[in-house]
Amino acid sequence: MKEKITFEQFLGAVETGNQQFVGDLHSYLLDSGCKVTFEEKKNGYLASYKCGKPPKAIANFVFRKHGMLVRIYGEHTGGYGDFLNTLPAEMVKSIEDASLCKQLDHGGCSSKCRGYDFAIGSERFQKCRYNCFEFLVTNESGAFIKSFIENELRERMAVQV
Repeated sequence: MKEKITFEQFLGAVETGNQQFVGDLHSYLLDSGCKVTFEEKKNGYLASYKCGKPPKAIANFVFRKHGMLVRIYGEHTGGYGDFLNTLPAEMVKSIEDASLCKQLDHGGCSSKCRGYDFAIGSERFQKCRYNCFEFLVTNESGAFIKSFIENELRERMAVQV
């Protein structure tokens, strides 16, 4: 049986420069009614935040060799397409580099899998939900990551009402 990991243990594994951002986003998500779980994975800890009824993942913190990433499950991007147009170039490049959704592209993935079909500017994307919105936490990306999650959470709550 795996030992339970606390937020403090998780935060202790985060680079010093990212701890404030992680702590603030953690508090925001909990204050918004999300639940969190922490797990130990091969590459480090994983924090997974779920919201709504039934609870569905909205964001994960994941560790990689090149730094901490935030994976956002942007299921309602249609409600905040204007925001996507404000993303900095490094975040758009991350989206461009993400895997194509085989289910949307040619029906080759699991029938339960639904990728994301959206546009940024005039470019259309059909990307896999598991790495489409996976962003390296940097000084520039932090505010956009938080705004992205705020937009997604607002849209999800609007659908549940």
